[in-house]
Amino acid sequence: MCGIAGILNLDGRPASDGVLRRMSRILHHRGPDDSGIHAEGPLGLAHTRLSIIDLAGGRQPMPADDGDLWITFNGEIFNYLEIRADLEKKGHRFLTHSDTEVILRAYAEKGEDCVRDFNGQWAFALWDRRRRRLFLSRDRMGVRPLFYAHAKNAFVFGSEIKALLVHPEVPREINPRALDQIFTFWHTIPPTTFFQGVSELPPGHSLRVEEGRITLLPYWSPTYPESPQAVDGNTDALAEELKSLLVDSVRLRLRADVPVGAYLSGGLDSTATTALIRRFTHAPLKTFSVAFEDSEFDESPFQREASRYLGTDHREMRCAAADIAGVFPDVLWHVEKPILRTAPAPLFLLSRLVRESGFKVVMTGEGADEVFGGYDIFKEAKIRRFWGRAPESLWRPHLLKRLYPYMSGLQNQPEAYRRAFFHVRPQDLADPFFSHLPRWGMTDSLKRLFTSDFKSRIAAVDAREDMRAVLPKSFRRWDGFNQSQYLEAGHLLPGYILSSQGDRVAMAHSVEGRFPFLDHRVVEFGAKLPSHLKMKVLNEKFLLKKSMEGLIPESVRRRPKQPYRSPDGRCFTGSGAPDYVMEALSAANLKREGIFRPEAVHQLLDKFREGRAVGVKDNMALVGVLSTQMVADQFIHNFDRQTGSS
Repeated sequence: MCGIAGILNLDGRPASDGVLRRMSRILHHRGPDDSGIHAEGPLGLAHTRLSIIDLAGGRQPMPADDGDLWITFNGEIFNYLEIRADLEKKGHRFLTHSDTEVILRAYAEKGEDCVRDFNGQWAFALWDRRRRRLFLSRDRMGVRPLFYAHAKNAFVFGSEIKALLVHPEVPREINPRALDQIFTFWHTIPPTTFFQGVSELPPGHSLRVEEGRITLLPYWSPTYPESPQAVDGNTDALAEELKSLLVDSVRLRLRADVPVGAYLSGGLDSTATTALIRRFTHAPLKTFSVAFEDSEFDESPFQREASRYLGTDHREMRCAAADIAGVFPDVLWHVEKPILRTAPAPLFLLSRLVRESGFKVVMTGEGADEVFGGYDIFKEAKIRRFWGRAPESLWRPHLLKRLYPYMSGLQNQPEAYRRAFFHVRPQDLADPFFSHLPRWGMTDSLKRLFTSDFKSRIAAVDAREDMRAVLPKSFRRWDGFNQSQYLEAGHLLPGYILSSQGDRVAMAHSVEGRFPFLDHRVVEFGAKLPSHLKMKVLNEKFLLKKSMEGLIPESVRRRPKQPYRSPDGRCFTGSGAPDYVMEALSAANLKREGIFRPEAVHQLLDKFREGRAVGVKDNMALVGVLSTQMVADQFIHNFDRQTGSS
């Protein structure tokens, strides 16, 4: 993996070599092995390299042999060997063994449609000199990030927003609409970002800059059947088909000229991924996991059991609340937006362990829950629909208490509160956002902390309407299960899990994650399955579990889904709280930002300090306020000090 950045001056000015070098330098963590600049007239490309394929010959920015095409590329095209062989049959001659050159020659052959042939995870910018065209593209699922800004007479892009902010024409201002979205969904909706004037290229999209015009080019999105459809084959045959797809996905993702490790969380997805890797790996496989000191969050017994069963060389990183607090400022610098959970911090620490162990690449199990129906939110929606068909039932709502045994607030709430919180009225059941109403409602409630002035700044926007505006036209015709899957796979996955918990914290330590469940063939296979093969009654990921029979420990295969969680508010309160917490949440700093009411924030802090009962909402509130204040400080007020710029 790598870091990419660049400038295209739309008024013809020469691209500044100095700005390009600063953009490159701030992305050094994404590519510490090499760096390069290419500038020609108004166009400038920058690159920092994490060398994984063709270690000697894959330097970037890379030209085609005639110099009419140049590329800066972050990612992997896993089927590059197959594409290369096809291009060679058509007369193309290659000078390197890298997948980067495959993109160049595929573009020369097919133009902008070449991305439809790629199986991989990518963000790249390609300069077509003859057409005076800059072409950008991002992978289908949004594994790799890509941001851009049209600032005055310059088009600026980069793997991370901080690379754009070093450009003198890109403003450093908070985008109020982004906070409204984060405090609803946990993420922003592309093109919106936390920074005014900075846009995110959506997953499954390319972008063309030509003759001063910027054109978005969608080429793929997750889609689901509009009516229940029969699929070819019985359950056993479909399980074998799924296993075959996953085997091939893993085989492709093992292509690297460096060792490949794996995360092993102790759950079904990472254990399945690790088991499939063992089919193709004869050398000892190194696996890595997070173990929590607090037993409420710890899954290490399952991790060790899976490691013993699969015969891996296993290392674990033990994590305490103080460890999370210690790295939280660094996590936010890399995440570049407010977060409502501390969950990215342990994964930041885990990627550091991976790098210190000599690995640049890890396989992980992300995507399986979204594709095959593994999350509690899918179970919750099913139970709520069941309850909604008999709203006066006294026993049906108790299924929700069994679903969330770790949520003490829910366990103790009166029935009337649960009825209102879980939205089981007829009009709620008809809402296309039905599955997410409780989650979004809880997060929405955090906006009570906003100042009246900030509320007035977002009065004209509505996060849910923003979401409605980007829904596929066929969304309302999908069944409820597929609607909820789309909201997870199409938005939460790229917007939070693959970014804040994925690319950003892994690449902070120059580690590339690879995701076999996010091979687009696997995603498309999962989308066409009827819902009962994804969740049979309340047995999540039914077909995936069936496909793994005999490959992983039965205790793991049959184990109910345990959501990945970490200590939240307690990390920042009490006698050992870091000094930065009180500084960020001081009345003076809260007033400076003007986002949160100081008296409300201090009441929340007192609740934690006094040991009064705190729930999920309180934890999200504290983490959300703290992270918002700190991101504003890092990127708005102290960006030059953070980057060592004058």
